[in-house]
Amino acid sequence: MAVVQHGVKSSPGDAVLLARWRAVPTAIIADVSKGTALIDPAIRPLRPPGQQPRLFGNAVTAWCEPPDFGAVLYALDLLKPGDVLVIAAAGNRDNAMLGEILGGQLRRRGASGVICDGALRDVAELASWPDLSVFTRFVTPRGPNGAERGVVNATVSFGGREISPGDLVIGDDDGLVCLSPEMLRPLIAPAETKLNLEDEWQASLKSGKTMAQTFALPPLTTAEGA
Repeated sequence: MAVVQHGVKSSPGDAVLLARWRAVPTAIIADVSKGTALIDPAIRPLRPPGQQPRLFGNAVTAWCEPPDFGAVLYALDLLKPGDVLVIAAAGNRDNAMLGEILGGQLRRRGASGVICDGALRDVAELASWPDLSVFTRFVTPRGPNGAERGVVNATVSFGGREISPGDLVIGDDDGLVCLSPEMLRPLIAPAETKLNLEDEWQASLKSGKTMAQTFALPPLTTAEGA
């Protein structure tokens, strides 16, 4: 069986709209999307909190049948600067789909990073690169075997949701989200409104106002006999 590659019509997207999304944390996106954008929180960044470079880019997908990693090899040649390699390995923990060598090529291609619903290895090296964002479900020293199966640039099931080529993948210390092109414009205003509201809450609390004043809570009911 050969690796199958799907054709994808590339679109530059709305640069102004994407610039607005760059300022939005994943926590805000998870809230305003009511969880529909959220990717399984068990897929975590390699670097510790506060050191994780932000992940932001369009998805290039690789559907793998571990231990075979053929789709990853072909997908690497399709990456453009800023893209995110999405490795859908069905949560397999037994074989790493990418390590230092392929990660180095990912970096040379100028990718924003890689997310793997499966396993990676050589993680000390991968995590040492401050310009590459890496998320994975598992880590294992055991490598892949075979490069004859898989699908490149098809819609994949990844961490509990579907990711299609070209979807916007965003990651930070809190986790991962994915926005389809249809979600970008309707959700940006609610996201920015929520960001501004959180700034107002912070300012209110720092000024000395109570939680009840800040969040306009209803009056407490006093228990009888208290």
